[in-house]
Amino acid sequence: MKNKVTISDQDKSERVIIVGAGPVGLFAAVRLVNFGIPVTLIDKIPTVSNDMRASTIHPPSLEMMAPYGITKKILETGIKVPQWQIRNHTTGDKVVFDLNYISDETEYPYRVQFEQSKICEIINDLLERHPLSDICYGTEFIAFSQDKNGVSVKVSQDNQENTIHGRFLIGADGGSSAVRQQLGIEFKGSIYPERTVLVTTTFPFDLHIDELSSVSYCWSKNGNFSLLQLPDLWRASLYFPENMSPDEALAEEHVQQQLKEICPIDGPFEILDKRVYRVHQRIVNQYNHDRVILAGDAAHLNSPSGGMGMNGGLHDAHNLTEKLNIIWSEGNIDNHNKLLDLYSRQRKPIAEEQIIKQADENRKRMTEKNYQKRQKSLEALQVIEKDPLMCKAFLMKSSMFEGLRKAEEII
Repeated sequence: MKNKVTISDQDKSERVIIVGAGPVGLFAAVRLVNFGIPVTLIDKIPTVSNDMRASTIHPPSLEMMAPYGITKKILETGIKVPQWQIRNHTTGDKVVFDLNYISDETEYPYRVQFEQSKICEIINDLLERHPLSDICYGTEFIAFSQDKNGVSVKVSQDNQENTIHGRFLIGADGGSSAVRQQLGIEFKGSIYPERTVLVTTTFPFDLHIDELSSVSYCWSKNGNFSLLQLPDLWRASLYFPENMSPDEALAEEHVQQQLKEICPIDGPFEILDKRVYRVHQRIVNQYNHDRVILAGDAAHLNSPSGGMGMNGGLHDAHNLTEKLNIIWSEGNIDNHNKLLDLYSRQRKPIAEEQIIKQADENRKRMTEKNYQKRQKSLEALQVIEKDPLMCKAFLMKSSMFEGLRKAEEII
């Protein structure tokens, strides 16, 4: 594996530099090198990420990754989810959304549950074998400068600083993006008051809860939770009171108690991982700033409810690399602003209206504590479930096709 920035690398300016080796940066890189565009990808992590984070892959993302063999690899072990549900865990009432309603729109009428880290491994393997790809782990982004000829990026590796040069810089370095911070632009939004404990366990919830889907969003007597199946694992998102500290929420006794409220069993649950996180909803005003472009969480953050964050970032990468390919293939690298402006104009409103807004609506529905309002919401969803046209429209939106098609209409 190549993971050093060499002197020859520093002098090579006909390339795109990407900061961030998560799924968004890696997918952008694999798209670019397959277009014939050299890429240097840097990340301060020592090797390919093993962070599970996101786990839901929507149908359009499967379509986008298919040409590179990524989808085929994912489907070898990923959990296909042709139906997902919202349920009242106390009463057993539920609504089940069947993605077969969109089978005439896609080759992949299902979600796939598959760890983000494994997506990174698959794409990383592709990039390691590609001659136009330099993957530089253990390399920290320090600063950039740009002029009419390109970008210069200062990096630190093994306590030594180097400057590498390229035509464009993509900031795909997450919610705390150092690239965005250096741009000095506002990241407007807010933090949700509640915090979540994400628990990974080997316990097979589907064998103990009747008619449980591999993706289930649940109301409970004391709040709400979600259960997502992964190969050999389940992930439970648990919410805890605002007056409880993160340490108290992560205490083994408290987590075991919450899991037993979901599924009473004798003895403890086997817990492989547990962590607390806060949820933001934020977005930048503009994705592109001359030769520096943001994608994924670096540009927008949303509630994880509905599994749209990583997918939205993959869609950013797909759109952006399409524009960069046109710029490169037309040999008009220095006249790029029009196409990169279009990238921002297409993706930003979709992030606002189709991702952040929809995720926020999902969150509000699931965090509702009033029983009557919950029941009213469930009944409204059951009306949609029973009407084929309404159900298809609902699934086209929640599966993110609607947003992608609206983006294509922006010219």
